Amino acid sequence: MANVIKIKKGLDINLVSRAPKVDVSTTMGSSFGVVPDNFHGIVPRLSVKVGDRVLAGSPVIYHKAVPELVLTSPVSGEVVDVVRGAKRKILAVEIKADQTQEYRDFDVSKVTERSREELLSLLLQSGLFALIKQRPYDIVADPRVAPRDIFVTAYYSAPLMPDALELLGEDKKHLQLAADVLKKLTTGNIYLGKKKGADLTLNGVNVYDVEGPHPAGNVGVLINHTRPINKGETVWTLSVSEMALIGRFLATGKVDYRRKIALAGSRLSTPGYTSVISGALVEDIINDKLDSNPSNKRIIDGDVLTGCQVTEEHKYLSPFSNIITVIPEGDDVDELFGWAVPGFNKFSASRTYPSFLQGKRQYNIDARIRGGERAIIVSGEYDKVFPMDIYPEQLIKSIIAFDIDRMEELGIYEVAPEDFALCEFVCTSKLELQYIVRQGLDLLYKEMH
Repeated sequence: MANVIKIKKGLDINLVSRAPKVDVSTTMGSSFGVVPDNFHGIVPRLSVKVGDRVLAGSPVIYHKAVPELVLTSPVSGEVVDVVRGAKRKILAVEIKADQTQEYRDFDVSKVTERSREELLSLLLQSGLFALIKQRPYDIVADPRVAPRDIFVTAYYSAPLMPDALELLGEDKKHLQLAADVLKKLTTGNIYLGKKKGADLTLNGVNVYDVEGPHPAGNVGVLINHTRPINKGETVWTLSVSEMALIGRFLATGKVDYRRKIALAGSRLSTPGYTSVISGALVEDIINDKLDSNPSNKRIIDGDVLTGCQVTEEHKYLSPFSNIITVIPEGDDVDELFGWAVPGFNKFSASRTYPSFLQGKRQYNIDARIRGGERAIIVSGEYDKVFPMDIYPEQLIKSIIAFDIDRMEELGIYEVAPEDFALCEFVCTSKLELQYIVRQGLDLLYKEMH
């Protein structure tokens, strides 16, 4: 009998223009970026200089604290720029791609027979180890610490997110190889959460059927409902998309960052699925797919709850993104009487508007906050959408006060910013909860190390 995790707390936000299961073409683009900020916790140092030629899979950046942990180039080509910010912080390494891609070769023969140290070295050299995160702190995993367990999510439940297995396609066949290798890297087990009914079974992996509203697909929910983290323990996390990339590398010996993503949102003229290389310019991917509406558009690298707005500072596709979302900005909307109108076409988590009487309908929500920041209102609204065995309001307060003892008691080591995305969405006080949690985790890491 299959293991089942069923949650009731949460919220499904049904937006218009989900990506249909059709392929749309995109150009590869000529400019790619390796962005250290996508790999939280890395202190970047350069392995290359402007003018150097690199192969796909060649190291570009290394971690100051762990030099063996590198970020590799997604394409072959020439390093044309190193973008720096305040205090000469490395923001991105820009690479002009070759027309024909060349790959750095890695020896993956008899890979399942190798020792843990040999496998760890192989993943570190390829740069694919950087796709693995750890909890506590939700940062790039520390290869020097063996994880108690590894948790994988194969269920994307956020608004407009595509089916996880649909994105994998032929790469699904590489999952077992990745699981066999990852199993050697942990002292415990691998736990994988999938959508109920999804066709996915892996030998040596504890597979769970997960059902319920978002955030059912978050890896934090899987951890909390299987083996929660205690103080002093470390676990690794990744999504099934990153697991498939690792499996493909182990099967071919080539670092290939090509992946299928979804294009969705009401401001796209041609939504669908497309194949891209991580690090590509988002503008190159969606430039000819925007609708003709002259109003401003919010382009998001990721989903609407946890993704980053595409700007001049954030213009390269994150290696963790499975979707590009485009929604109305909403800065040109002027509503007569505002909240006082009946609101038959407006979404409300608290059922303020009568639109909930119309059943399960789709909404075209823009990027407006619809309110201003104020003191925390203790109303229990976070608890209604937070399915983990944690008190979210009290934890947020302890993070703001930076009360370390209280934070530990309330489960700070189990959470990541994405776990509070829905709380942020329903927050009456309009607080940036994900930012607060991120800052709290960073400060706690510095305090403990």
